[in-house]
Amino acid sequence: MDTTPNEIDQDRRRFFGTAAMTVVAGQLGVIGPAGAQRPEARMPAIKAGTNTSFGPLKQIDAGVLNVGYAEAGPENGPVVVLLHGWPYDIHSFVDVAPMLAGAGYRVIIPHLRGYGTTRFLSSGTVRNGQPSALAVDLKDFLDVLKIEKPILAGFDWGARTANIFAALWPERSKAMVSVSGYLIGNQEAGKLPLPPEAELQWWYQFYFATERGRAGYEKYRREFSKLIWKIASPNWQFDDATFDRSAVAFDNSDHVDIVIHNYRWRLGLAEGEPKYADLEKRLAQGPVIAVPTITMEGDANGAPHVDPRAYANKFSGKYEHRNVSGGIGHNLPQEAPRAFAEAVIDIAQG
Repeated sequence: MDTTPNEIDQDRRRFFGTAAMTVVAGQLGVIGPAGAQRPEARMPAIKAGTNTSFGPLKQIDAGVLNVGYAEAGPENGPVVVLLHGWPYDIHSFVDVAPMLAGAGYRVIIPHLRGYGTTRFLSSGTVRNGQPSALAVDLKDFLDVLKIEKPILAGFDWGARTANIFAALWPERSKAMVSVSGYLIGNQEAGKLPLPPEAELQWWYQFYFATERGRAGYEKYRREFSKLIWKIASPNWQFDDATFDRSAVAFDNSDHVDIVIHNYRWRLGLAEGEPKYADLEKRLAQGPVIAVPTITMEGDANGAPHVDPRAYANKFSGKYEHRNVSGGIGHNLPQEAPRAFAEAVIDIAQG
């Protein structure tokens, strides 16, 4: 669970605090309920929660990883790469994938490092969770698959990874769907204190900063993750079977190391790897993303997030923001798969 962009710290203070908004709504372009006036015939009519699996996963060596991923749709279709977050897995897209595949897209859904069947190729590789490392993982993965210019779509860690990839390598991204907007941050901004109400929402980050927190997550990773699901999506009535399908991904032997390092790195409590230093310097500038983008937000997101007007000027290409109503929480692709799939198709078609 992770949606607040550190690089716009003043906006975070403003929206989590009590000061009034000063950014005009006109900056956002089109704002409205997702799905309005969208042709339904482009996708198969799949009810949310209908699908439970992807079938056998594929595995491929890419960079420092052997990546496990699901794939659906025609091989010659336009490529969409779907990226999950924490503490979730590829099953966040279990209904989205057949919708997009039915509309003619080649859909690829990788497990991020530390999740599912993705493994490090060497025991000596640093179990690094810093955001730029995950973006390099994506680049290595696409290079091996010989995918030049996919549509990227994700939420939470996955949205951040898509944002970073699109900012650093815009020539490799056709378009993007990003739940909760612009998520590129940096360590210096992450060190700055926020108002108490905002800090409270990041309780798990401070827990992870302690060795007690690390041990607690190691011992209770499923219980912890289920609690996050409930907090982040208070109206989502998921059942045990739905949670258990994703929770298997957290049994990955590198999962705890990656999660703990990710959150400690953001607070400046853990070092990154020198090979990512130049990328981090570029990201610390809060680069504007030129790739055509639709950002999305559920109306019942219980995770930390800012008003979309705070990040509208971070997108210089074709841009639209969509609010998704109906009690939709943080795991938007799984809670509102049709709205998410429609956004992917709309941005892909320009």
